[in-house]
Amino acid sequence: MIKKLKVQSSKLKILCFIFLLFTVHCSLFTVSACSPQKEKIYRKSKALMDTLITISAVSGSGDKAEKAIDRAFSEIEKLDSLLNFFSDNSELSEINRNAGLKAVAVSPETFEVIEKAIYASGKTSGAFDITIGSVTTLWDFHKRVKPEDKQIKERLPLVNYKNVILNKKSSSVYLKKRGMLIDLGGIAKGYAADKAVEALKREGIKSGLVAVSGEIKAFGLKPDSKPWKIGIRNPRAKNKEDEIMATIEMTGMAISTSGDYERYFIIEGKRYHHILNPKTGYPSDGCRSVSIIAKDGSVTDSFSTGIFVLGAEKGIKLLEEMGIDGIIIGKNGKIHTTPNLREKLEIIRDSQRQKSTD
Repeated sequence: MIKKLKVQSSKLKILCFIFLLFTVHCSLFTVSACSPQKEKIYRKSKALMDTLITISAVSGSGDKAEKAIDRAFSEIEKLDSLLNFFSDNSELSEINRNAGLKAVAVSPETFEVIEKAIYASGKTSGAFDITIGSVTTLWDFHKRVKPEDKQIKERLPLVNYKNVILNKKSSSVYLKKRGMLIDLGGIAKGYAADKAVEALKREGIKSGLVAVSGEIKAFGLKPDSKPWKIGIRNPRAKNKEDEIMATIEMTGMAISTSGDYERYFIIEGKRYHHILNPKTGYPSDGCRSVSIIAKDGSVTDSFSTGIFVLGAEKGIKLLEEMGIDGIIIGKNGKIHTTPNLREKLEIIRDSQRQKSTD
């Protein structure tokens, strides 16, 4: 059954809810004052797409909110069945099985998300590349498996987004080389957040928030007429007090964070994490975390990964050229932000603020 938020008091006015998703790059919390309005925040969580997904809806009716949230989850379930890299029955697996053999006709959703991914690949000069799948399968960050150099070198020729052929007329996808594998892990969750928000709006929900792991999309205002407040995680937090590094208020926007702190292992003092450089097949070491803010979750998700690989200097330059906001924590812990974001971002800890010199 759907749960209605209970209001509790705190130092920061009145805190309605705080939750940290267990595999989350970003932390989400709402801060609102007691309101005489009848509208309330309703939320539901489910395990889908190999992560925890939480959907919140503002409504004056619990039944209406529940119906809308269930519709949004149905959209995500559909996408999970289409885009699942590990399911033999997904359209993505069908594309991968036929690499070098034939084009595969796919649904509009599968075609669209791959088309968006190719766009992000082009803009980041291949720093984001969904054909990294042939290399990601060599790594296992849960079992601390690091592949041999020879294995990576053998697979690298299969990584090239330019070898993905899209035919809009037939809605088909073709991989030019046998052995190529598309892995949509760097864009599918953001795309799912977009689709879930669309579903909420179709059901008449005027305000809500969708959190698909570290991909978060918010629209409308909370019952207290304030924007949603999102926390950005400290990539080197040593305790819960240090967990939130900065906060930002948003509405009608998405935010995604890619960081080296979620899936990783350390061997002989070196950190190996899951964000691989498509050019080398090894984890990128130019950043600790990257958070991107834009209208579409598919953009924030893919570009947070691509910018992470590009590094702080090239990343900020690209974001400014595209008119997209972002905050980058460099490998030395220095905070870099796009100009437009500086006045919107609240750096919580003084020690971190001192590093924010850009």
